Amino acid sequence: MVGFIGIAVIFIMVFGGYLLAGGKLAIILKAMPFELMMIGGAAVGSFLIGNDMGAVKHTLKDVGKVFKGPKWKPEDYRDLLCLLFELIRLARQNPVAIEEHIEAPQESAIFSKYEKILTDTEAIGLICDTMRSASMNYDDPHQVEEVLEKRMEANLHHALHSSHALQTMADGLPALGIVAAVLGVIKTMGSIDQPPEILGKMIGGALVGTFLGVFLAYGLVGPFATKVKTVVEEDGHFYQLIREVLVANLHNHATNICIEVGRQNTPSHYRPSFAELEEALKNVKQAAA
Repeated sequence: MVGFIGIAVIFIMVFGGYLLAGGKLAIILKAMPFELMMIGGAAVGSFLIGNDMGAVKHTLKDVGKVFKGPKWKPEDYRDLLCLLFELIRLARQNPVAIEEHIEAPQESAIFSKYEKILTDTEAIGLICDTMRSASMNYDDPHQVEEVLEKRMEANLHHALHSSHALQTMADGLPALGIVAAVLGVIKTMGSIDQPPEILGKMIGGALVGTFLGVFLAYGLVGPFATKVKTVVEEDGHFYQLIREVLVANLHNHATNICIEVGRQNTPSHYRPSFAELEEALKNVKQAAA
């Protein structure tokens, strides 16, 4: 919703201010289709040249994050802590019993309680792979922590590709606007024998290209890239929490301490209160009894 409001504010303020200042939309509206064809077409073509089809699909999908916001909500962080609590407690009580859950999470009675987390292959992979490593009796937990850190860095780098691609497009739009404007000037120079009122409109139409290039770059595509990056980094905290809790488990801290480490490392605007988490864990224990 905030994204739509932002776009509406941009258009209302820019074009509203232009109209209030005495500007006329006729010249802009007449030139806009052709200028958009040149600028937008060149931008899309450049985007396709610079990215493979997988990156193109990834970027188009991530544009929706501008309007949807982060995938993970406060209740999801609470559920994740409850899930990790159940898994760690079971692993310590019965190391053999945990294997069926981490080897086949889709069929697990524990994982199935948390459907949204279960649908995220990366979250499930992090949890199961790390707990599988713990079952191998690693002598040095720091080894697992280092592997997790590198894995998460690689995932974040991949997830941020769409933001970089959009930012690259935003950086190129002003120059493409100049290209469209220069073509408009060339067209005008070819009609230099026309009266001033006609030449004025032609020059105004040419300058629409410069306006659109800058407007699209700094008013739309650039902010889209920034928002996508922000959302991706926000969602990254969810996977960081998995790492923090499971690394604490590898260091053989008490189960409640592992979960508290995760709660403390949850961003403040997503972090469940101590009492709220205690109540959720109490319900988990009662359901397992």
